[in-house]
Amino acid sequence: MKIIVSNEKEGTNQEINTEAPTVKVLLQELGVNSETVLVARNSQILLPTDQLQGGDEILLLSVISGG
Repeated sequence: MKIIVSNEKEGTNQEINTEAPTVKVLLQELGVNSETVLVARNSQILLPTDQLQGGDEILLLSVISGG
């Protein structure tokens, strides 16, 4: 299936072919540490177990911490 992945930190926007059934598997395929990003679809934050569908537009948002 084809999905669009936008990475806020890297400033990239790419259409990829993937068979990843969940957010967790997609992040593994992309080599992205799940503890460093929030994943959103349609302005809603997704959980690692959420299912993906063809045509999804996924946004990877950097997690910023500090003190």
